[in-house]
Amino acid sequence: MVNENLKKYVENEILPEYQKNEEAHGRSHIEYVIKRSFELVKENQLSVDENMVYLIAAYHDIGHHIDRKNHEKVSAEIMEKDQNLIQFFHPEQLQIIKEAIEDHRASAEEEPRSIYGKIVSSADRNSSIEQCFERTYSYGKKHTPEASDQELYERAYEVLKKKFGKDGYAKFFFKDETYEKFLKDIRELLEDKEKFIACQKAYIESKRN
Repeated sequence: MVNENLKKYVENEILPEYQKNEEAHGRSHIEYVIKRSFELVKENQLSVDENMVYLIAAYHDIGHHIDRKNHEKVSAEIMEKDQNLIQFFHPEQLQIIKEAIEDHRASAEEEPRSIYGKIVSSADRNSSIEQCFERTYSYGKKHTPEASDQELYERAYEVLKKKFGKDGYAKFFFKDETYEKFLKDIRELLEDKEKFIACQKAYIESKRN
């Protein structure tokens, strides 16, 4: 059970900061990662501090609008400077929280240093194809507004193939039936580029209507 005072602090002071990020890393994404983090804890019966799990998920992308390429480090630094957190955590816990935020990125070469880093790293993965369609499109549109839709779909295919394809870099560290089903489905779709682009196009156009 998450401490109610911590929850109020995060909801009032931390989550509103995500309006500064682009949509793919905005508040709805953070709420999704919080939810998935606790699903992983429950499914795998992990013995962890739920307050730490909650804060790591809540803080992990907060610096994305400042430096997207190094956002994990920036986010950890912002968390580390938050003096309000000392009323909820010991210094040793805050160090683990900082490291977990630094370690969450899917493309990181090294495994996260703690179980907490592995939880948020795993929870940060997409778990539906529709979610992938929407996030890759909105991200591409934000950072390359001059690109055509076809170019954005082509980019999305290459990004997701590199991440979730047969030899993709996205890792997961726990039993996760939701993610395993998603991985099977998206790998099948990524085998046919034209089909992938047609599906993403249909989904994006349906969201516009």
